Amino acid sequence: MRKLEIDVSKRDITGKKVRFLRRGGLIPCNIYGHGVESQAVQADARKLGQLLSKAGGTDLISVKVGDSATPARVLIRNVQRNPLTGEPLHVDFYQVRMTEKLKAEVPLVFVGEAPALKLKNVSLLHSLTSLQIEALPDDLPHNIEVDLSVLAEIDQALHVRDIKVGKKVAVLTDPEQMIIKVAEVRKVVEEVPAVEAVPAEGEEVVAEGEEKAEEEAKPKAEE
Repeated sequence: MRKLEIDVSKRDITGKKVRFLRRGGLIPCNIYGHGVESQAVQADARKLGQLLSKAGGTDLISVKVGDSATPARVLIRNVQRNPLTGEPLHVDFYQVRMTEKLKAEVPLVFVGEAPALKLKNVSLLHSLTSLQIEALPDDLPHNIEVDLSVLAEIDQALHVRDIKVGKKVAVLTDPEQMIIKVAEVRKVVEEVPAVEAVPAEGEEVVAEGEEKAEEEAKPKAEE
């Protein structure tokens, strides 16, 4: 497991005035948790940005607050970003209890190449991109790998029950739910509507019924 850590300091500025922190290269954050007193803190914008680029929602982070000897073990719970630049505006950290199991949504990472893709008119149909799991904080995976190399035939699929996650992780997603399937791409033949003949200039179009009526109306030649 990779080691993720950051130093922060206590924050006295709150409300709308936090914009002055951002101008000074600091990002307002909060640390909260079950049975834990919430703390308003601030972090260096550059260091926080580097941390967010590495950490996912299930990666444990050691946060040292000021001169505290014991860092808080936290998970990233929410990140507010500037809609134009993508830069973080505010971050919420959830302080965990190392002996208390947590439920989390873990992203799926698809690895390997499906042999079925070498067939004609074939594609992979994705149904799930993450799994709901439960585990102790130290056992939360960063992601879960799905090996595509077993998919060799059309209509072959991988379900949640096929994914191996280890004994310390419990998968809460329905085991019968499909994750990915080899699907045949069907060509859609577009029907071209019949185009009625357009008469040339000066030509008269006579309906079939009218043509018969005209024939019957003509006087018969005397024998």
